[in-house]
Amino acid sequence: MINPNCRSSDRCEASLTLPVSIHSLATATPLHVLDQTTGAQVAEQLLGGAFEDFARLRAIYGNAGIEYRQLARPVDWYTEPRSIVERTAVYLEVALDLFIEASEKALAEAGIAADEVDVIVTVSSTGIATPSLEARAMGRMGFRSDVSRVPVFGLGCAGGVSGLGLAAKLARVGQGATVLFVTVELCSLALRTENVGKADIVSTALFGDGAAACVIRAGDEGFTQIAGSAEKTWADTLDIMGWQMEPAGLGVVLNRAIPAFARKEFRGAMEEMLAPQNLRIDDVDRFVCHPGGAKVVDAIEAALTLPQGSLNEEREVLRRHGNMSAPTALFVLDRVRKEGLPPLSVMAALGPGFTASTVTLRSAA
Repeated sequence: MINPNCRSSDRCEASLTLPVSIHSLATATPLHVLDQTTGAQVAEQLLGGAFEDFARLRAIYGNAGIEYRQLARPVDWYTEPRSIVERTAVYLEVALDLFIEASEKALAEAGIAADEVDVIVTVSSTGIATPSLEARAMGRMGFRSDVSRVPVFGLGCAGGVSGLGLAAKLARVGQGATVLFVTVELCSLALRTENVGKADIVSTALFGDGAAACVIRAGDEGFTQIAGSAEKTWADTLDIMGWQMEPAGLGVVLNRAIPAFARKEFRGAMEEMLAPQNLRIDDVDRFVCHPGGAKVVDAIEAALTLPQGSLNEEREVLRRHGNMSAPTALFVLDRVRKEGLPPLSVMAALGPGFTASTVTLRSAA
């Protein structure tokens, strides 16, 4: 368990220097699959009347780099108006099921039981659950009654990376604590059919639903070590990405300038975040990035001066799942680690704030 009142300075200092490792990584998606052609047709049916030029906007679906996405409900469910009560009921049901599926897979891979978990960090920004998801999962999973619960809301697309960094810090100060990190997002529940704008067209072309989970522990070896983490938040950028509350629920805020912003700002931000770790961009063998969209992936490659195609695993996750918000970066990490992680990798994501987040990974060559 985490002990915030550590009384031995030597013991506290020793715990802070222990390596923190990821011991397992698992992903989960809902069963309902939406192909992009059908998605464009349904969007035109629901949203097309709000735009005189929807035929031109329809090209967004073809240019998104996405073939399939997974949704919390069958596509027909989204064609009817849904209240915030209905959306919340679906969130509580489906998000909990995905939380448990991803968690059970991660625990099984790590070879530990649920009652061996000391801390649970849950990141989710697409629904409201109080009690939070890990509390709702306790009876079904068998977590101990004294497990520490850390639910985190509002990180959006950066949540997979920021949450992983937070989980690593808790493992490091926890004197050998086992931390389960879980992120679940049901982006499809934010579909709105009233007062729609172009951001809604982009979101219906881009977002899907999914979950991921990791087991993190200090003091022994996993498949990679978390060597550091960092964040940078830009001033006066609250309008770039996020949610606004509406009568039907959460409405998307998504600025079309994100790819241009990333192209201009991301390299400098990365240099700032790596410098305290005595690292430079050229030291990194592989960037593992959240694929916010096809244009965002292109912009990150350009900003970091990476060879074209360096982020093809990111594009493949986007093609198969769309942007699932926070879990997406972990889907990419899962693909990269199965190929073999190089000695030094940096996970990176952009999210509401507007914030860039990184986690530095060191693995055996």
